[in-house]
Amino acid sequence: MSSLSNQEHKFKYSAYFPNPLKLHTSKTASISSPIFTIFYPHSSPQQKLRSSIIQDFFLLMESSSKSPLNLKWLLCLLSGFIGVFLLSYLNNRHSPSSPTVESLQNLSFYNLNTIIPKFNHSVEAPQPAIIAPISPPPLPTIAYSSALPPQASLPEKTCNILEGKWVYDPKEYPLYREKQCPFLSQQVSCQKNGRPDSDYMSWRWEAPGCDIPRFNGTEMLMRLRGKRVVIVGDSLNRNQWESLACLLYSSVHPWRAVIKLRGSYKLFRAIDYDCSVEFYWSPFLVRVDENKDGDKILKLDKMPEESRMWQSAAVLVFNTGHWWTHSGRTRSWKYYEWRGQLVDDMERDAAYEIAMRTWATWVDRHVNRDKTTVFFRSISPEHKRGNLHWCYNETKPITHERYIQTFPRSMVSIVERTIGDMKTHVKYLNITGLSESRRDGHTSIYTTRQGKLLTEDERKHPDELADCSHWCLPGIPDTWNNLLYASLVRSSSVSF
Repeated sequence: MSSLSNQEHKFKYSAYFPNPLKLHTSKTASISSPIFTIFYPHSSPQQKLRSSIIQDFFLLMESSSKSPLNLKWLLCLLSGFIGVFLLSYLNNRHSPSSPTVESLQNLSFYNLNTIIPKFNHSVEAPQPAIIAPISPPPLPTIAYSSALPPQASLPEKTCNILEGKWVYDPKEYPLYREKQCPFLSQQVSCQKNGRPDSDYMSWRWEAPGCDIPRFNGTEMLMRLRGKRVVIVGDSLNRNQWESLACLLYSSVHPWRAVIKLRGSYKLFRAIDYDCSVEFYWSPFLVRVDENKDGDKILKLDKMPEESRMWQSAAVLVFNTGHWWTHSGRTRSWKYYEWRGQLVDDMERDAAYEIAMRTWATWVDRHVNRDKTTVFFRSISPEHKRGNLHWCYNETKPITHERYIQTFPRSMVSIVERTIGDMKTHVKYLNITGLSESRRDGHTSIYTTRQGKLLTEDERKHPDELADCSHWCLPGIPDTWNNLLYASLVRSSSVSF
């Protein structure tokens, strides 16, 4: 073929169909002598025939321009070409290999349900989880065994911490050694005071179904960063404060801790965590004043002046009870005061309930429920000689006997009823039941009396001088604090 013009023409066509038609031209092809290549990527016999005819047509056109004789043949060939083209077009309307308007419309509005996987959330009867078999396209439907609701809506499993037992575990307990805490009072330092046995320190509380986390001092300090824990109550809560302070003190470098023991106020502070654990002496949780004669007055409807120091704490732990049962010479007050009136005597439960209501009202009015977690610790059981479970010379927990409770049940009911009526959610740290079997954990004769260590001669009179109320440390109060820790860490999964 010869070129009749230097003007170049470039032509390219492409359609994105299943079998697209593409027309390509040579980069040097002129307008008057085009060299077209017509092809289908997957050509059928009909398509190849059409391609051959079209190419022959263009070759004939070029030759006819040089000879008039060929013009007649050109017209004849053109008529045949048009006929073949029409037949081919009609045939292709029913051919699945070429795109049509209908096929394009069907592609544009393809059923998305066959592309996007479906998720079956229907509820079935409880059964083991089944993985649905993968089926050919469309993409597989993922079936879920739905005997349980979605995880986000599952109620967290709860357990009763009281339904448990003591397990001897000398490899893991005690959590610290007495010598690690130089600030422990002589009253609770039983090993230092000469107690010969030590198994009482190596028991841990275990409750079936309860995943009780082991106390982690570093973890608790991190949770308490920049916060205060305030423990308020009698000498048993002071016993608990000493335990918690020692648990945390043994988790930091001694130089990075501050201990203050100023009379009835105790303080442990972890400098690196800017947190503190404090104890305030208040055995009645209400105010006790003295008149000009030196007589003590128990003011049932007034809170102690130092209560203003409790408000900003992140954790508050209260207790009261034992001091209300004292009578005769052991009673530490002379008068009650209520609504401005002095009363020589008053029914114990009535006075106790008024005081508890005063405390509850103060908590509801002054404690920020969004920032402070409030606990009330239950009664710590005693094992005095009169209840048949005397603590003297005991080295093992009670196993097959039933503890006989001597603390008035009516007072326990007052506490529970008061807490139940409060606006503030107060967590009842019920340690009574688990502590009842631990008669071996008391200080017994390895303690002090009126601030002085019992002498060898005094220890020969345990029926009078054995202390079966307070606890050796390390010991039972460590478990109380472990449960306190568990409640703070997993508040919704542990009940008391």
